[in-house]
Amino acid sequence: QVCAQLCQRPCYCPWVPPRCPRGSPLVLDGCGCCKICARRLGEPCDFLHVCDQSQGLVCDYSSASAGTGGTCNFEDDEEGCEVNGRVYRDGEVFQPSCKIQCHCLDGGFNCIPLCQEDVRLPTPDCPYPRRVEIPGKCCPEWICEAQDQHLLRDARAVSPQLRYPCQEWSTEWSACSATCGLGFATRVSNQNRYCRLETQRRLCMLSPCPALPAAFPA
Repeated sequence: QVCAQLCQRPCYCPWVPPRCPRGSPLVLDGCGCCKICARRLGEPCDFLHVCDQSQGLVCDYSSASAGTGGTCNFEDDEEGCEVNGRVYRDGEVFQPSCKIQCHCLDGGFNCIPLCQEDVRLPTPDCPYPRRVEIPGKCCPEWICEAQDQHLLRDARAVSPQLRYPCQEWSTEWSACSATCGLGFATRVSNQNRYCRLETQRRLCMLSPCPALPAAFPA
């Protein structure tokens, strides 16, 4: 009955399909007639404006009043998280980039850096350390710039490199820098290949931030 009331035959669709926002694929509308942008998690939906089924979303009418549309939600009230326009299922591990790995959990996500966030201080054998991007590699690496070779040779002659067993040491991770949304925690540790004190960071999220009110369409 709904199909007979809302769907017209034959189909009359625009010549040019709509341009969809990132993460919203082109799908057929509820009449199976014209291509439209699939609605994403939390967006309004109805019989014609369907949700993105490839992300496991369905139109949820549980909190809608009679005669109004629903909201795109996971089927069977399964929670998930949306990052950069893409929806991930609860428990899914994903990498938004090669430098970070995240875990979707209870509607939010926790992330850890895959690149070492160390700080290299000048040493006699490397007085001018500099971190640079290496072509073909994801993580930046430290290099030693020979800005003054005479100073480097003098430092090696006066202060030869000491060799001694490394006793591991580190502070506790600090509290998350944000009360909601993505933040970071820090600690100081010498647990690295050079047994050198460095400041390490990792991403954290105590809880997702409340959703902002929906803006009026442009």
